[in-house]
Amino acid sequence: MRNIVLLAPNGQVGFELVHSLAELGYVHCLSRQDVDFTNINMLLARISQHKPDIIVNAAAWTAVDKAETEQEACFILNANLPEALAKLAQQINAWLVHYSSDYVYSGSGTRAWQETDVAEPLSVYGASKLAGDNAIQQYCSKYLIFRTSWIYAARGNNFLLTMLKLAANHDTLNVVADQIGAPTPAKLIAQITALTLAQALHQGRALSGIYHLTTKGEISWYGFAQAIFALARQQGVKLKLEPQRCYAISSTQYPTLAVRPLNSRLSLNKIEQTFNLQLPSWQSQLTLTFIEWQQTVKER
Repeated sequence: MRNIVLLAPNGQVGFELVHSLAELGYVHCLSRQDVDFTNINMLLARISQHKPDIIVNAAAWTAVDKAETEQEACFILNANLPEALAKLAQQINAWLVHYSSDYVYSGSGTRAWQETDVAEPLSVYGASKLAGDNAIQQYCSKYLIFRTSWIYAARGNNFLLTMLKLAANHDTLNVVADQIGAPTPAKLIAQITALTLAQALHQGRALSGIYHLTTKGEISWYGFAQAIFALARQQGVKLKLEPQRCYAISSTQYPTLAVRPLNSRLSLNKIEQTFNLQLPSWQSQLTLTFIEWQQTVKER
């Protein structure tokens, strides 16, 4: 039985990983309630106690705008921690799984980004994620880095649930329409993590690398919001917001501290070809996640 240490099991992705990783071994969960993730030496000691064959890092600083004013704290979690985990994984010959972001790219153009493209982040958050990616590649020989985008889930704080809440309580809404990407459910990320990790364990370090992991297709935040509202109405969810009262705006009309990439299209060729996968469309995954959300509401 393999020992797996999972950091941050209570986050959106971590919650789903608890279940998907159980197929590969015994999952030891370490949350921020168990240990201070910013005390890296203490955290490494706790990880080492479990003698892991696999370390899965679902911990991250995700407050994109706050990172602009709290750079040091952001880099501790997104850069220093991955570096320390990479060194530990190398020392004990363990696999390291880590999650990165579309924010490492500049967001220019309209072409889907390849894993080999030069990363030029626009924000502190993006720079911190890139620093983490680079450290893992430098210090660890058995790793899977998944760059993903627009993560949401049936629980937690995310775009899907925010839009449903706003549409239930407001009769007008403005949503950014010039940022393009692929909304990706946390459950899909966890499922693909388990599938790819199983192959990596079997085939070895030759499969180490950076992989894009999103749904297929592309949409703007505005288009995604409209799809959410249409699905909600189809499923009988009462909304105060009428379809024609949701307005498309530009990023410049919704200023934020951190600059968001306009083009978050990520090519999936590498992950699909390497692991013989066919990733699903964002539309099908939205439907599945929405149905799951409805079920969780009923169970409350």
